[in-house]
Amino acid sequence: MGVIISDEPRINDEIRVSQVRLIGPKGEQVGVIATSVALNLAKEANLDLVEVAPNAKPPVAKLIDYGKYKYNEKIKAREARRNQSTAEVKEIRFRLKIDAHDFDVKKGHVIRFLNGGDKVKVTIMLRGREQSRPIGGVELLQRLAEEVEEYGSVEFAPKQEGRNIIMTLAPKGKKVHTQSEQRRRGAESHAERQARQAARLAAKQESQAQAAAQAKAQIAEAGAQESK
Repeated sequence: MGVIISDEPRINDEIRVSQVRLIGPKGEQVGVIATSVALNLAKEANLDLVEVAPNAKPPVAKLIDYGKYKYNEKIKAREARRNQSTAEVKEIRFRLKIDAHDFDVKKGHVIRFLNGGDKVKVTIMLRGREQSRPIGGVELLQRLAEEVEEYGSVEFAPKQEGRNIIMTLAPKGKKVHTQSEQRRRGAESHAERQARQAARLAAKQESQAQAAAQAKAQIAEAGAQESK
């Protein structure tokens, strides 16, 4: 492992060099072999020969399922974008003198954002004489935090900034833990597939070595008979 595949590596018949240093599907070092032999091994194992270090002498190539590799990269990029989007901060604004109905409506928005994985910046906008009694805004934010504590927790406690009082709520980590568990299971499944592929490759290599040894023995025997 430990080899980084470039964005557009050469694969299979695109590799024109005569020899490559081959790495197996689990990262095992096979050694320097003819590129034609490496291509045959890739075909037998139903894998691709991918050039991962073209500037090395000889170039380094690895046996992988390139289509699956590209698919996994797309999935990772999609997850990264989704995780990035869940890090957005939504904002909900309250008035200090808010009636019960409006409070419940805005609280519903806060819960929806938290369930979606968003942080929520809650702002109490103070007007006129309300600025002289900010404690009322703090109490309103504390009430909101208590009523949504099942869905999120206070990340930044209420504080006054100019004419506003601000508090930030963060979603609880259930969604994050679920994604981590899914990634762990996916990694285990991928490792199992790689192990099976490595076993098939090892069997192919052993069979090829035996065939080469038999051919060498036959050539030697034929030479011995001719010398008689």
